Amino acid sequence: MTTSLINTEIKPFKATAFHNGEFITVTDADLKGKWAAVVFYPADFTFVCPTELGDIADNYDELQRLGVEVYSVSTDTHFTHKAWHDTSDTIRKIKFPMIGDPTGAISRNFGVLREDQGLADRGTFVIDPNGIIQAIEVTAEGIGRDAADLVRKIKAAQYVASHPGEVCPAKWKEGEATLAPSLDLVGKI
Repeated sequence: MTTSLINTEIKPFKATAFHNGEFITVTDADLKGKWAAVVFYPADFTFVCPTELGDIADNYDELQRLGVEVYSVSTDTHFTHKAWHDTSDTIRKIKFPMIGDPTGAISRNFGVLREDQGLADRGTFVIDPNGIIQAIEVTAEGIGRDAADLVRKIKAAQYVASHPGEVCPAKWKEGEATLAPSLDLVGKI
């Protein structure tokens, strides 16, 4: 990424996803009106990717309780997503849409496409109900992400959105103290 996408609106897109045994159309409009997590990964039928997606699947009910829809995205086709879903016990647990991005357009819009390989980097984007990107995590191919930390970041983003004037410090967890930035707080932490 050459410029930060934080606090920017997601760009328009339209794609086909595999979801609940069907092929569906997903657009940028589907990500608006609720919280969303868009999870990019390099490729189906690989190694770290199923561990990450399985972890998210294991945390999906909690994400749904938070009003969050998850969308996984790779540059594979929706047909490949179906084949992977049908053959892998880990991927079979997935209840969220698996978006195919064979042209790389969505990955490019989010700044995670490796142009020379046609693969997406591991990127996670937390998007608020207005379609504004509130959090980004991008890791190297060999470094898997943790769904529990995604849940924590979403809770923090939702808290900050509903409590103007407050911010969540490092390692903040739901129910813990927040900060109210002010002149009196400068140099006291």
